[in-house]
Amino acid sequence: MATPNLTIVVPCYNEEEVLPETVFRLSAVLDALIADNLIAGTSTMLLVDDGSKDATWALIESFHAANSFVTGLKLAKNAGHQSALLAGLMKAKAYSDCVVSIDADLQDDTDAIREFVVKFHEGFDIVYGVRQDRSADTFFKRATAQGFYKLMTALGVKIHYNHADFRLMSKRTLDNLEKFQEVNLFLRGMVPLLGFPSTQVYYDRKERFAGESKYPLRKMLAFAFDGITSFSVTPIRFVTLMGFLLFILSVFAGIYAVVGKMVGANVTGWTSLIVSVWFIGGVQLLALGLIGEYIGKIYKEVKQRPLFVIEKDLTEQASNAAQTSLLQDSSPAVQTASGRRYGP
Repeated sequence: MATPNLTIVVPCYNEEEVLPETVFRLSAVLDALIADNLIAGTSTMLLVDDGSKDATWALIESFHAANSFVTGLKLAKNAGHQSALLAGLMKAKAYSDCVVSIDADLQDDTDAIREFVVKFHEGFDIVYGVRQDRSADTFFKRATAQGFYKLMTALGVKIHYNHADFRLMSKRTLDNLEKFQEVNLFLRGMVPLLGFPSTQVYYDRKERFAGESKYPLRKMLAFAFDGITSFSVTPIRFVTLMGFLLFILSVFAGIYAVVGKMVGANVTGWTSLIVSVWFIGGVQLLALGLIGEYIGKIYKEVKQRPLFVIEKDLTEQASNAAQTSLLQDSSPAVQTASGRRYGP
């Protein structure tokens, strides 16, 4: 296999505190992989600014000017983590043989990228980064995360346990991912649907290097709910089943009432009536809300609005370098990055 051109895609939202260290560590990873002839010397990292309100884009531009590894995309507005990640993947696939996606917070182990590339050389198109364990998480976060993965599996969604968006994908998998014209993105569920040869690399997740988490509880719950409703109709089937069971119960309740009337039983029934009315009303509202959620997703899909709008693009240099490398009909030379400048 020819030495592949690798791009590391990093979605960034208000990451000015951690970005210098992120660029430093990823540059060191690329430098070492190039020196070991595991990737081409034209390999880069692509920092995607997802409409940040701080100095994230200014830092990306400054690193791009000083560090030949760094390229960047600036989205016109905040499109969300999944859309920003997809924007980077679709841009990078045009000039890359394989792409690694990783968050900017440095919680995912950058040293695992080497093992990703080794697995790619072994013939795997998708390499999933999977956490060894969740012992460092709080009890609540661990319980909710594990519950989410188990629920998704129970609903019939093919998803890798303890895997987020830290993965390697080959060019052909990205070409096929582009055919998925979904507006409601849940890449953790979409990527396994591709079906190409895949494997897993286990790593230990670390504490965030700096800054604050961009996924508070509210966003985590919304993300989980999006994943469930985007990949499974089981919840809406559950509503149908619940309606059928309530209908059966109402038949028995009706028979009981008629029999009671015939035998002259004194039925007061006020408490049971009120309880049943509130219960049935709550179930109906829940069912309507769930149906509305699915209809809302259909509404978003049929409009076919773009998931992101690119305001600025710093990838032209990387694209030209990759094309020049392909035009050279010779084996790639081993390149080191001793002359490169990078760091915070």
